[in-house]
Amino acid sequence: MLTVGDRFPAFKLQSVVSLEKGKEFAELTEASHPGKWLVVFFWPMDFTFICPTEIAEFGRRTKDFADRDAQVLGASTDSHFVHLAWRTHHADLKNLPFPMLADTKHELSKELGILHKTDGVCLRATFIVDPTGIIRHVTVNDLSVGRNVEETIRVLDGLQTDELCPCNWKKGEPTLG
Repeated sequence: MLTVGDRFPAFKLQSVVSLEKGKEFAELTEASHPGKWLVVFFWPMDFTFICPTEIAEFGRRTKDFADRDAQVLGASTDSHFVHLAWRTHHADLKNLPFPMLADTKHELSKELGILHKTDGVCLRATFIVDPTGIIRHVTVNDLSVGRNVEETIRVLDGLQTDELCPCNWKKGEPTLG
C-alpha cells in the first residue's frame, strides 16, 4: 500500500460532477486541481448502507475543506453511470459539491493497494495529498466501519501548520513548534 511520503499515482478517470443534463460527467486527473491539497476518499461500492453516510458528510463539510484550500474527491470502483444513478436516487447525494471518481478498471485502487483481499472492492481509505502530489496522511478502515470526517479536517489542519501538533490538537490551539 502506498503511504506517507509516496507520490499519489497519476490517474485519468471519468467522474460525476453534476446532475445537470449534458454536464454530468468530466474526465479528471491528479492534476485537475493545481496548487490544491487533495482529500481523496474511497468507499467499497455504491447503493450500500455506510457509504452514503460518509459521502454525505464529506459533502456537508466541503466548505471546511475549501477554506483550507483542499479539493475533496470521492471514488469507488463503480462506473460513472452507477455513480450518477445513485446520486439521482439518493436524497443525501443529489447535491454533492465534489466529483465522484469511477475507478472502473481498478487501476488507481490497485496502485494505492486498497482493494479488499477477498471481496475486490475498495477499503474505506482516505488520502491527504499536498499540493506537490505527495501523500501526507492515510487512513484505512475495514468495510464495516465508517470514517470520521472531522478527524480528516483536524489532520489537514495539523499538516498545514508545518509545526508539531500534540495529541488531540485542534486548529487554534498551541502547537509544540
